[in-house]
Amino acid sequence: MKMFRSFRQFRLSLPPHRGQSRRVIAFVLVGLTAEIAITSASLAQSSGGAPAKSNSEASTASMLPTVVARGATNGEQAAYDGVVEAVRQTVIAAQVPGAIVQLDVKAGDRVKAGQVLLRIDARAADQAAVASEAQVQAARASLDVAKADLARQQQLFQKNYISPAALERAQAQFKATEAQVNAQLAQAGAARTQTGFHVVRAPYAGVVSEVPVTLGDMAMPGRSLVTIYDPTALRVTAAVPQTALNGLPTGSAPAAKAELPGLPAAAQWPATVRTQVLPTVDASTHTSQVRLDLSGDLVGVTPGMFARVWIASKSAAAAARISVPASAIVRRSELTSLYVLSSSNQPLLRQVRLGRSEGDKVEVLSGLSDGERVVTEPQLAARIR
Repeated sequence: MKMFRSFRQFRLSLPPHRGQSRRVIAFVLVGLTAEIAITSASLAQSSGGAPAKSNSEASTASMLPTVVARGATNGEQAAYDGVVEAVRQTVIAAQVPGAIVQLDVKAGDRVKAGQVLLRIDARAADQAAVASEAQVQAARASLDVAKADLARQQQLFQKNYISPAALERAQAQFKATEAQVNAQLAQAGAARTQTGFHVVRAPYAGVVSEVPVTLGDMAMPGRSLVTIYDPTALRVTAAVPQTALNGLPTGSAPAAKAELPGLPAAAQWPATVRTQVLPTVDASTHTSQVRLDLSGDLVGVTPGMFARVWIASKSAAAAARISVPASAIVRRSELTSLYVLSSSNQPLLRQVRLGRSEGDKVEVLSGLSDGERVVTEPQLAARIR
């Protein structure tokens, strides 16, 4: 049997008078070629090609690190917006008028107790203090003269050279001069104290939060010069409705939690040492001030920061809250999602809505059901997909 290298060679080998048969045979050969190709594909698929790849992916997906989402039953908690306050915050103002000639601090500086913050022009006060000292010296000289005169008058009275009235006048003169010396000493002390008002010092160790003046400004009595606060004594204050305060104990045992959403996740829940509920209620809002004292010098916490106060009610109904590890959260632009394993062990990206975070756990408000498996390594799941 003769072998042909191609279909063209076979077609040319046919007799010229059989053109119609030649086209029929060509169509038959094309059909046979297509059938052979389909059969080869079916055999390749049945031999384990594509399914083998799917089984490999399924095996890899089953090896992903996962956690089972379980709802924890806790008492319901309500959050109330609050603010961080400084227990000790001082607005230092001038007591005397004068131009600011020295300014040693700026906002953000840490100062020690007694440290000089600024100086006010004290030249006039210094001159007044010098004048008072001179008057004291003159009064003391007059006192020495009055004392010597009294001694002579007493000697003359003992020898009956003067009358008792003359002796009494000498004694009165001595007492008047002595009182004048005391008055001059008091005036000199007041002048020195007035001079000290021109030097503004820190009343305690703290942080400078505001300096509304600059070098050369005129300081007037009552005008704010520097504001400082103690970073080791901070608290969170929130207005809580009166109905939510029923049964809330106060004292050293903290009955509420403070949250600072602006800090990193590890520092958002600072420790509190005391809970205080003010004994007054606002007549317009029917709320009371709840204060939570924070412990220690917290890094990054400053007065005025936004905060929340979480209060747990003992009579509230229990609710199941689902929490997942923070490492399982996938954030892509505005999308917040998780990788959840399906029934066929395939990681599926699912959008969720998150709640508050506590430690390395994040609460899932919606998008996840109890008992589902969540992938804790989303990068590995993304590779499988």
